[in-house]
Amino acid sequence: MEKLKVNKNNLNLLKVNYAKALEDDTFKTLVDSLELASEKKMKYTTRLQEASLEINNCSNCSSLLSCKNSVKGFCLTPKVINNSLNFSYQKCSYQEENEKVNKYLNNIYYYEVPTVLKTASFKNIYKDDAKRLEIIKKIKAFYDNYKKGNSVKGIYLNGNFGSGKSYLIGALFNELAKLDYQSAIIYFPEFLRSLKASFNSSIEYQERFEYIKKVPLLLIDDIGAEKLTDWARDEILGSILQYRMDFNLPTFFTSNLTINELENHLQITNGVTDKVKARRIIERIKYLTDEITLISINRRSE
Repeated sequence: MEKLKVNKNNLNLLKVNYAKALEDDTFKTLVDSLELASEKKMKYTTRLQEASLEINNCSNCSSLLSCKNSVKGFCLTPKVINNSLNFSYQKCSYQEENEKVNKYLNNIYYYEVPTVLKTASFKNIYKDDAKRLEIIKKIKAFYDNYKKGNSVKGIYLNGNFGSGKSYLIGALFNELAKLDYQSAIIYFPEFLRSLKASFNSSIEYQERFEYIKKVPLLLIDDIGAEKLTDWARDEILGSILQYRMDFNLPTFFTSNLTINELENHLQITNGVTDKVKARRIIERIKYLTDEITLISINRRSE
């Protein structure tokens, strides 16, 4: 008898809450659109209120950034399936557009690089400094030739800190990614560290190493800033460059060092000087790239 009273009390409470919720126009419009008995709908009053709130948020939303829903870019949506109420998160138009615009990101492997590189584009490249014109023309020429399937060398771009070296190459790779070309951008010092850390997992190590060797387009970012060892120089960098040279895969570098300065850096590992092995690496870099120096405004300090 006591159980019956509890059930009746619960049912009465459901009816009261449901009736009160129906006073909200958005909630009423939503539940009226669902072809399901009221007795079933009222069991989901709280969930339907969440959905109506999110629908209301969407109706007043002006961009993905201003989204107030629990899952940004999605709206909790009820649907009647087999005479039962089901809830799922549906993409809004802003989310769909965002995914369409950023689909190219699936074509680029980024490793420990600044987030700004992911949105770098030709249209946002600064052209207010005459010193940047040479590299901009070179990048545009690479873009045009690569699209046509022509064999073209990469670029060794050296210059001062904050001059936008990585951004320029990142913009090139992003534009090509929009045409479905695959590429990778790796911050070289951290890439070496992580590769060494994955020694215990031979599969992870080999997969990452092989991917970087064979990816169609590669940017080795900030070469010369790494803590150099003979393993890093000979086993990793040397092997990557040899493979890419053998298969004519375009390779790019950014550095604060000129190629001559990089050669000096590559000579000494663990206090031991080896000019021959350093020269071997440099010859591969010269084969793969044209060197350009960019001395420009440090925009990071602005």
